[in-house]
Formats: sequence, structure tokens, C-alpha cells
Amino acid sequence: MLVDSHCHLDRLDLAAHDGSLDAALDAARQRGVGHFLCIGVSADNAADVKALAERYADVDCSVGVHPLDVQPGAAPALDWLLHELNHPKVVAIGETGLDYHYEPEAAELQQASFRLHLQAAQQTGKPVIIHTRGARADTLELLREAALPQAGVLHCFTEDWDMAKAALDMGYYISLSGIVTFRNADALRDVASKVPADRLLVETDSPYLAPIPYRGKPNLPQYVREVAEFLAMLRGENYERFAEQTTENFKRLFPLAHVKT
Repeated sequence: MLVDSHCHLDRLDLAAHDGSLDAALDAARQRGVGHFLCIGVSADNAADVKALAERYADVDCSVGVHPLDVQPGAAPALDWLLHELNHPKVVAIGETGLDYHYEPEAAELQQASFRLHLQAAQQTGKPVIIHTRGARADTLELLREAALPQAGVLHCFTEDWDMAKAALDMGYYISLSGIVTFRNADALRDVASKVPADRLLVETDSPYLAPIPYRGKPNLPQYVREVAEFLAMLRGENYERFAEQTTENFKRLFPLAHVKT
């Protein structure tokens, strides 16, 4: 069994499944995907991801504000976030983090929001889902500053081994998406080959970043199978054992997730 540890079910392009989310999830289930973590990115979609998690037994969700969704002049309110995290199917915080690639001028605003999410993690014990791009030093600095006992995951990881190792040393997990299959991703494949087996997750980040051979098309949760098969081959591991290991990792990191055993 596989888990798609990071997908945006409220944003999928469902044309390949005649507009049906039920059909899209069934297609994934038929390929061995047994659980889905639907990710919150803003205050506006918190209700949507919670509704999807309530609708499907094999879907849990997170709530948070993506760094590129932080509104100028206003970080999300801590009391709002803590209230949202009370929901029984909200098993994680985020996605949160820093993205200076698109908005370097918003660094201070993003940092304030990231700190708030980390504070919520300290208060609730729920793991954080971290987006980081073009902000290696500041991301690591804020994670060290927070010193969370339960850590979290650097999702859709695209940085180098030095950053991965620094995060691993703090107890964080690394999640890999379809980017690892891309032709120009040699450095990322090097990271993928080095991450300890018990600290690795797989994801689609759908509807974005479809893996080879679907690159350039809308991504779907069913394609997490391609990511997992590629990584198992890259690491020289048995696919079934790799799927089992990454599912065990997900359950360990997200102990509140309603994953069938």
C-alpha cells in the first residue's frame, strides 16, 4: 500500500475522470494507493480540505497558509490556526515555510507566518509540512529556533544533500515528488539515494509536477505509483517493501492519520 502524502484534492484537474473526484480516487486506489493527505494552503481553502477529509474515510487533511498565500501586512492569526487544528481529521499543520524564489521581497512577512505555524506546532504537537524554495539558510534557522520535538516533513524536496542532511539531523522527514523523475534532476536523485529508508515519504503534489511519463499533463494522485516505482528502482529496493516502508514512515510522522492497517 502507498500513501500520497501531499496532494491538493480540491484543485485537481478531473478531465481524465469525467469531472469526478470519486473516480480519480478510485483510480488511485486501484493502483495501490490506500491513503491521501489533502493539503491546506490558505484560510480560504481550509473549509474545503476539511470537507473532503470528512467525505472520504481514506483522506485526512492539513490546515495552514502557504508562504505565497500570506497576505501583505497580515500573517495568519494564531487563534484561527489553533481553532482549525482542533478538527479530528486535521492531522498536520501547513503547508507553511518560505519561498523567496517568487517573492524575495516578502521574506519578513513569510518568516512571521512560518514562526506562527511553528508556534502552533509547539502548542498542539502536530507535525508541520514545510515548503522551502530559495530560502535554505532561513528555513533551517527557523527550524532550529523552533526545536520541535515532533518535527515534520520537507515536502516536494528539491534542495541539495547538505540541506537534506541538516533537516534529517533535526528529526525531519524528506518527501519526494515526480520532480525526481525529471531529466535534469540528477542532484535530486543523488539526495533520493541517500535519504535513510525510515525517513522518506512519497507524494504527487497534484495537480502539479506530474512525473515522467506524464510530465506536462495534470498530475493525479494515482501517479504516486510512478514516483514510488522510480525511487525503489533508483535505490535498488524491492518495490513492495519500499511502498510498505514509506507507508510506515507516514504513519509514524502523522500518528493521528486514519490509515487502515
